[in-house]
Amino acid sequence: MSKRGKKYTKAAAAVEQKVYSLEEAVALLKKIGYAKFDETVEVAVRLGVDPKHADQMVRGTVILPNGLGRSKKVVAIASGEKVKEARDAGADEVGGDDIIERIAGGWTDFDAAVATPDMMRSVGKLGKVLGPRGLMPNPKTGTVTFDIGKAIKEIKAGKVEFRVDKTGIVHAPCGKIRFDEPKLYENAKALIEAVLRAKPTTSKGKYVKSISISSTMSPAIRVDEGSVEAHAS
Repeated sequence: MSKRGKKYTKAAAAVEQKVYSLEEAVALLKKIGYAKFDETVEVAVRLGVDPKHADQMVRGTVILPNGLGRSKKVVAIASGEKVKEARDAGADEVGGDDIIERIAGGWTDFDAAVATPDMMRSVGKLGKVLGPRGLMPNPKTGTVTFDIGKAIKEIKAGKVEFRVDKTGIVHAPCGKIRFDEPKLYENAKALIEAVLRAKPTTSKGKYVKSISISSTMSPAIRVDEGSVEAHAS
């Protein structure tokens, strides 16, 4: 078992064994930061669902009010007039079969992929490459659409896709540690509320088991899910 460094140990000692309100958790996270780089802040929500059942899959998107603190590299797969629309919206790479062949060959140097519905027959063969990386365009997350310009602009503005993993946890970024407290709070709140709204109708019992927030190098801070649920109701 690896030994924790002195800085991490000091940060962990500042986190009490209790649950904090989201506002308190964000303030504490800012206070205990020690890394020399701009860490990513992430929210983790442990859910009472069984993701092995399709009707209990939790996934969705949310546009963070203050963005992610970095511009996402977006690939657009389109044809005809939609190519120009994608370029005008700020897509970093635009193409049709040429882009599909590059990806099929292993190229995945991008953060998000969007496609028009007419291209999905060809895009479908990329499932093995893009699926495991969470990059496969999907109508449910708004990344398969003829309104491709809008989809690209939303992603560039800070749209985050979330999906429960096989252990029943949603992990998603909500900004950078350099953000001031109100902006981090607003982003984290928007993300958590989106996960709450994504509750499957087949979910039984307690939906949210725990919520925590952390940065790249920090210990996790438990968040009082009751107070956040009150905001979302």
